[in-house]
Amino acid sequence: MSVPGGVGTQWDNRRVRFYRDEAVVLRQHKLGEADRIITLLTAEHGLVRAVAKGVRRTRSKFGARLEPFAHIDVHLYPGRSLDVVTQVHSLHAFADAIVADYGRYTTACAVLETAERLAGEERAPTRQLHRLTVGALEALADDRRPRELILDAYLLRAMYSAGWMPALEECARCATPGPHRAFHVAAGGAVCLHCRPPGSATPSPGVLDLMEALFRGQWDHVEESSNSLRRQASGLTAAHLQWHLERQLRTLPLIERTAPHRLMETGVEPGAVGGMRDNGVRRVDDGVAAG
Repeated sequence: MSVPGGVGTQWDNRRVRFYRDEAVVLRQHKLGEADRIITLLTAEHGLVRAVAKGVRRTRSKFGARLEPFAHIDVHLYPGRSLDVVTQVHSLHAFADAIVADYGRYTTACAVLETAERLAGEERAPTRQLHRLTVGALEALADDRRPRELILDAYLLRAMYSAGWMPALEECARCATPGPHRAFHVAAGGAVCLHCRPPGSATPSPGVLDLMEALFRGQWDHVEESSNSLRRQASGLTAAHLQWHLERQLRTLPLIERTAPHRLMETGVEPGAVGGMRDNGVRRVDDGVAAG
């Protein structure tokens, strides 16, 4: 059945109402003998869960287009609890490049998990988050920049879209302009000497500037940064996100941010989420010291 109108349109006829949207496939799982439930992050309709009927059969017309990391134009029929996929057209096929490298794959999984967690309730509009997610997958597939920097830039921008962006250039509590040396997740980011709570981290000079550059896409600045500053920025970014989510992301421990010998030198246990301790809120690694 051909569908009139552009992406994001919907219409009614006498018997049935369809809608069409642009989407990223976040995940899928089996349903019955031949079907799958697909979780989509759409541009206009937010988080959508839909049944793709018959896609596990070898003769399925669009099964391969509904794999995770796919960027698609999808036509759906609204159902009572789950919508139904009726047509799929591929916009960008990121999966082949991403799954070819374990590091890119695990990083892309963290992007998709973050997107699903931040999307919130189903049907809530998430156009900015959708655009950020497509951009992150495209950057990972292109492999022109270090994957951990792509992830950190994505996490900071995604937090901004959710209203959780950490304060980096002024005190999170009193708005005194920086630069400030302390960072406290529960306080909202950088804190001045007078507002600094007990247990604040003290990152090395330049870490908060690096996080600001990642957020703004100032890649010349980012690419000149040292590995030590990058690790600290990654830890603070992950800690801030997971504090707001109130639990850890399952995919972050899989990301190869630091070589095993560096983990041993810094006292961070392999498998810890970004080197964070205390339920994912504080980080002690390469100069990010609690004090």
